[in-house]
Parts: sequence; C-alpha cells; structure tokens
Amino acid sequence: MKLRTLVFLNAFAVGISIAAVNLYFQHKWFYFAISLVIATIVSYFVFYYLIEKYVYSKIKVIYKMIHSLKLGKDLKDALGEYVSPDPINDVEQEVKEWARDKKLEIDDLKKQEQFRREFLSNISHEFKTPIFAIEGYVEALQDGAINEPELAQSFLNKVSSNVDRLSVLIKDLNEISRLETGEIPINYQKFEITALIKEVMESLELKAEKYKIKLIFKEKYDIPTWVKADKEKIRQVLVNLIDNSFKYGKENGSTFVTIFPLHDQYLIEITDDGMGVNEEHLPRLFERFYRTDSSRSRQIGGSGLGLAIVKHIVEAHHQTINVRSTQKLGSTFGFTIEKFKDNVINIPMINTDE
Repeated sequence: MKLRTLVFLNAFAVGISIAAVNLYFQHKWFYFAISLVIATIVSYFVFYYLIEKYVYSKIKVIYKMIHSLKLGKDLKDALGEYVSPDPINDVEQEVKEWARDKKLEIDDLKKQEQFRREFLSNISHEFKTPIFAIEGYVEALQDGAINEPELAQSFLNKVSSNVDRLSVLIKDLNEISRLETGEIPINYQKFEITALIKEVMESLELKAEKYKIKLIFKEKYDIPTWVKADKEKIRQVLVNLIDNSFKYGKENGSTFVTIFPLHDQYLIEITDDGMGVNEEHLPRLFERFYRTDSSRSRQIGGSGLGLAIVKHIVEAHHQTINVRSTQKLGSTFGFTIEKFKDNVINIPMINTDE
C-alpha cells in the first residue's frame, strides 16, 4: 500500500469519527459534512508530515540498504540509486528474499565446512597410510632385515610401491588445483571422437583382461564424429571412466562405450554391469576422495581423485557430466562434448552457359 493511500485512509477514519460526534450533538448533516472535510484534510497533512518524517523516511533507508546489499557494489554503481514507488510493501518482500538468500548462503557455508572437514580427514588418511607403511619397512630394515637380501628386497619393493602411491596422490591433487585455477589451458582442436575411443580401448585391452572384463564399443551410425575439444584431456577422461568401470565392474562382465548424437553435442556414455551404487551416494561421487565403500576402494587402489579430475576437465570444456546407477545392475557415466561446426557455407553454382 502506498504512503498517500495509507495516510488518506487514516485521515478519513479520523474525519468520520469527528463528524459522527458532531452529528450526535448538532443533529445537522451540513455540519457533519463540513467537519468531515476539514478533519480529513487537517488529519491528512498532519499524519503525512509525521509518518513521512519519523516512519517513512526510516523505511526508505532500510529498503535502500537491503536493496543495495542484494545488488552488490558493481550492480549498484551501474544502476545508480533506486527508489521504490512503494517501499512499505516492497521492504517486506525485500526482507523476506534477503533472509531466504542469507539462509541459503549459511546452508551452503555449512556444507562447505562439512566438505572441508571430510576432505582434510580423507587426505590425511590417504597420505598417512603409505607413510606409515614406509616408516614400518624402513624401521624393519634398520633393525636388521637389511642383512637378509631376499627380505630386504621385498621390503624395498613395498617401500617403492608406497612412494609411487604418494607420487600419484600429489600429482592428482596438483592437477585438480591447476584445473580449478585455470592454470592448465584447454587446447581446442578438431578430432574424430570415435577414433579416439578406439585408441583408448586398445590401450586398455591388457588391463581389461586382467580384470576379466570385455570392452564393447557400440557404434550406432557411420557418419563422422568430429568434435571440438582438447584431445589429450578427453583421452584422460575416457581412460579414467573406463578404468573406473574395471575397478567396480564384475568379473567376466562387460564395459560398454556408446555415442549418442545431440543437437550441438555428442553424449558419450561408459556403462558397466557391476554391483552399482546406492542412490544416496550419486550426488557425491565426483567429490575428491569420496568412496562409497572405503575398504574395497582402497584394496583396488587409485588416488580416489579420478572422478574429481574427470569432472573438472569436462566442466573446463563448459560441458556436463552425469551418473546414474542401479544396484546389482551397474552404473553409467555420461559426458557431453561439443560437435565441430564447419563454418564453410555452400553456395550453389550459377550456370553461365544459358
């Protein structure tokens, strides 16, 4: 409700009251009308002055502060000062929206704090395990195991294995950090995605045999699949996703790679027929060090950062990645990649012989 309307209603109510009292004592409608008009006009100006000075001006200041906080400094400078035509009503809406936004920000901060605690806990565990193992083998060697060549060699091999694990962890963490800060550039180029998938599958054949998993590439069409992306980064995405399907697939199972043409993109899906993932874990699968089954995951190996790296690479291409899974049936990871658009315009030939 606008200020003038609010003031008029209050002034009219006072005018009616005074006019009714006058009518009661005078018993004349003429005096009723005169007192109604005079009382309403006087009350209107008095109320307007008082409300404007002591209430309305304060509400406008509150509204401006909230409105400016919502816009931020840059938008405020760009748009200039904004005065609402009805701040009494608008301030209520602004306060509600502001309170809702702040609640969402607080909830988001709580989630980030929870994620930070979990991340620190996970990363300390990931580093602590190989470091403790290295310390144990080194102490055993210092205590005399070095004098037994076969045992010493076995311990040194295990130390080397744990050092390699630490090296992989540090390398993957560094890569994620550089992807997040944009230090690793995306070198866009034109290449044939079908050919790249075949290359990756050939390079992983021996690993597939080790896990007793059959690799199947489902080609649904024969047209060229030219895309625009960073070829080596997309190779890394494919390797990580297919390798992940080996680790969580079932023995004598299969991994399927499929391409689906979309409007301006291709959708590439990697599907396994393993045990699948519980639905509650799906939103967090791409978090760093997040494991659905910690004991099994650590037995399988890996840094726990593969899916996080995949997500960062795909998002650096301004594309999307998703996962769906059904327990005891398997999981499907899908990501989009931009189609290469040929800008050459075919102009029909003009017959000049006529």
